[in-house]
Amino acid sequence: MSRIGIRPVLLPQGVKVNVTPTLVAVEGPKGKLSQSYDPLVEIVVKDNVVTVARKSDSKQAKAFHGLYRKLVSNMVVGVSEGFKKTLVINGVGYRAELQGKLLIMSLGYSTDFAVAVPEGLTVAIEANNQKVVVSGTDRWLVGKFASEVRSLRLPEPYKGKGIRYEDEKIRKKVGKTGVK
Repeated sequence: MSRIGIRPVLLPQGVKVNVTPTLVAVEGPKGKLSQSYDPLVEIVVKDNVVTVARKSDSKQAKAFHGLYRKLVSNMVVGVSEGFKKTLVINGVGYRAELQGKLLIMSLGYSTDFAVAVPEGLTVAIEANNQKVVVSGTDRWLVGKFASEVRSLRLPEPYKGKGIRYEDEKIRKKVGKTGVK
């Protein structure tokens, strides 16, 4: 039995779930999300609780059981609370600014990077242009955009310059000693 799939998803106040034979739609105070699902699993909404059950014991059905339960759970959390990732920019002269729907980043190269913010996401700049906060309702989209921004200048292990997640620890290496 799937340890994740058997857990019910509790619906907070103001969140509605609509299940059709191939689509789950979740609507809440922060927006709407929908996800198609495989017919090997069955999604049932009853008394503000969503349960996911598999129709057979095939290997594919067992894999989908936990997957779709977690996807439904992420949609419920997304439309009620939302998701957020914070990126920290370290380095002399490194900074970020927001111009409309473009995130302009100066990262020590000869040209600046301009990254378009996808629909459904909001980006905020904090702490003297050194923190970028990405937030939205879709967990996958928030994580994907944050990883794309981070990949523009990965943190290097000697001085720690670059873009890192706020909760990420960079293990620094010892540089040259200069002994003659």
